[in-house]
Amino acid sequence: MQPSPESSPTRVRHGVIGFLALAAIFAYLCRNCLVVAESQLRAELGLSEQQMGFILGPAFFWAYALAQIPTAWLGERFGSRRCLPAFAAAWSIATAAMGFATGFGMLAISRMAGGIAQAGLFPGAVRTVSLWVPQRSRATASGILAAAMSIGGAIGAGLTGWLLGYFSAATIFVLFAIPGLVWAVAFGWWFREQPDQHPGVNDAELELIRRSAPGAAPPRKTLPSGVLWGAMVTSPAAWLICGQQFFRGAGYAFFASWFATYLMESRGVSITQSGLLTALPLLATVLGAMLGGGISDSIFRVTGSLAWARKGVASISLAVCAVLVFSAFFVADPTIAVLVISGGALLAAVAGPAGYTVTMDMGGGNVASLFSTMNMLGNFGAGLIPWLVPRFKLWVDESPELLAICDGNSWNAVLLLFSAMYLGSALCWLFLSTRGTVFDQSPFFRNVHDAPAN
Repeated sequence: MQPSPESSPTRVRHGVIGFLALAAIFAYLCRNCLVVAESQLRAELGLSEQQMGFILGPAFFWAYALAQIPTAWLGERFGSRRCLPAFAAAWSIATAAMGFATGFGMLAISRMAGGIAQAGLFPGAVRTVSLWVPQRSRATASGILAAAMSIGGAIGAGLTGWLLGYFSAATIFVLFAIPGLVWAVAFGWWFREQPDQHPGVNDAELELIRRSAPGAAPPRKTLPSGVLWGAMVTSPAAWLICGQQFFRGAGYAFFASWFATYLMESRGVSITQSGLLTALPLLATVLGAMLGGGISDSIFRVTGSLAWARKGVASISLAVCAVLVFSAFFVADPTIAVLVISGGALLAAVAGPAGYTVTMDMGGGNVASLFSTMNMLGNFGAGLIPWLVPRFKLWVDESPELLAICDGNSWNAVLLLFSAMYLGSALCWLFLSTRGTVFDQSPFFRNVHDAPAN
């Protein structure tokens, strides 16, 4: 006997994840298109490496970081259906504006505007996942989003390198702005804030979405602002969650900023080859994110243990990633070196879904606040590396002893710095306690919570 249509869950939640994944692809397409084009654009506009380092790094990532909490608040206040299309339209327009830049100032302003607009995407996406996806499947959903970021980054790097043989950088920036504008219109028309508001969701899907996973913590109420931030600042768990994102974001930022230039100046590859080779670790990140989400959710379903499902998966994969990136220092062939680094990138990506999902697991009723704080500090790390690399290289170049250790090439020292970032992230995970929420681990919160009422 076949079940009636109403007895089987509908699949609208999969459409929601699909839309969010497309948004991540289009965001990273716009974010990474400058990475391969930077050397050509730097020459056309007469910019220095330090100026371009600021545009690749702080101009985008620090604007992105500082806008995390305000845009998360907008998403909570006005909802994803209104805010996500607005953010997508804004970052698309900012990307097109880079093509009309005539100097450092306009290029920096356009890059900052893109960072501010993209800041609201992932707090809104994580909040949407927490409303639309069953808890036992959230790491998989987070893995899909993380994979989509890398797909967009890989397309941005590889396609830009190829298109530069036919079009100017300005034309490419305008072309890459179009998909985000189309997405904004489609998502705003189709999406609904809550599953029970969508006409395509039946009772069976609604019940599935609201079902808790084995070992899940009970839902918590949203904390008042004064208690929330006091508890966040005094929670060791919150600091470690933010710390792992800081170091992991700093490691990933090397791919999104100087990696193509590193290949050209250190390994002697062409600009077209650099675009294709830069795409390899980004594509490895796609596979790693998908694997990481599935592995983490599977372990959680079997054990009910966040320590094994989030902390164990992330700390082990990041530690091995650091070893692989370090070992590339000793590899002379550029293709083999990139393959080794890509293996490290795959393992770093395995940890990514655990980082996103642990904010849902340990954020209580304040998931968006914990996630946006974590992502803000992660992007301070991501902004630091592009700015730091030229200065770090200069420091190594001015030290004969260090330069000799690096075989006369300061880019080799940058590779070791890159490895250290992933090791720092692994250590943060190693010391994290996954018991309760981040607020339960705060002395401030315990004092307020246990204080007798007047």
